[in-house]
Amino acid sequence: MTPKRILFITQAITPFVAETETSWWGRKAPQYVQERGSEIRVFMPKWGTINERRCQLHEVKRLSGMNLIIDDTDHLLIIKVASIQSARMPVYFIDNDECFMKRLEVSDPHGQEYPDNAERAVFYARGIIETIKKMRWNPDVVICQGWASVVAPILIKKAFREELSFRDSKVVFTPSAPDILKLKTSPQFRKDIMFKNITPDDLAAYPEELDINDLYHLAVDYSDALFFTPETIDERLEEYAKAHKVPTGGPFDLETDGLDRLYELLETLG
Repeated sequence: MTPKRILFITQAITPFVAETETSWWGRKAPQYVQERGSEIRVFMPKWGTINERRCQLHEVKRLSGMNLIIDDTDHLLIIKVASIQSARMPVYFIDNDECFMKRLEVSDPHGQEYPDNAERAVFYARGIIETIKKMRWNPDVVICQGWASVVAPILIKKAFREELSFRDSKVVFTPSAPDILKLKTSPQFRKDIMFKNITPDDLAAYPEELDINDLYHLAVDYSDALFFTPETIDERLEEYAKAHKVPTGGPFDLETDGLDRLYELLETLG
């Protein structure tokens, strides 16, 4: 059965950021499934490298202004939108002064990795989920792409499992490159991710401080499928998924039949 509504939680999309395999997938995969008849919503963080004027971003007033309470602290959520005209595809941006507006994707301009990247991922996922609820839109499948989306599966499957918008959603995860984040999570991460139905017991199987592999395991544990691109293939993660009976696919190569194979995977989940 073909999924009718597909939500893309992406890390990067060209032309808003530099072209890489990740940003190219973020650009082409939504367009491909849209052209095959699926309704889509596409999100990415408003990284500090994005020139709002050149990319023609503007704030969506009816969606902006929510305060997300994360570990008893208010965080203002700003939603912006731009369009990829050639694909007739709007892209929504999650923005916040502390998390994204003046900050780059992984590391600062001096090459120092941000120690709170995992906490930024929590805000990003929470922001998208709350926005989708406000849109009154119910995705059949949620595709989570890259490290920035890594906590979305547990939030969808645990914290928001009783919400109409996500009650029946299937989750597909695809990682970033295996070594993209070097630092382990800070103690704040566990505090930030505890929301609604998520309890300390849900993280008991993971180290106190999670590295990128632990975060990927967390994503896989709450996903219905895992797929790889040539850049992100990780045999250890693939073995972990198979051991936990999570279907895997890929590596899907954009230069050959990657998008066709991705769509075949989505059809098995619809």
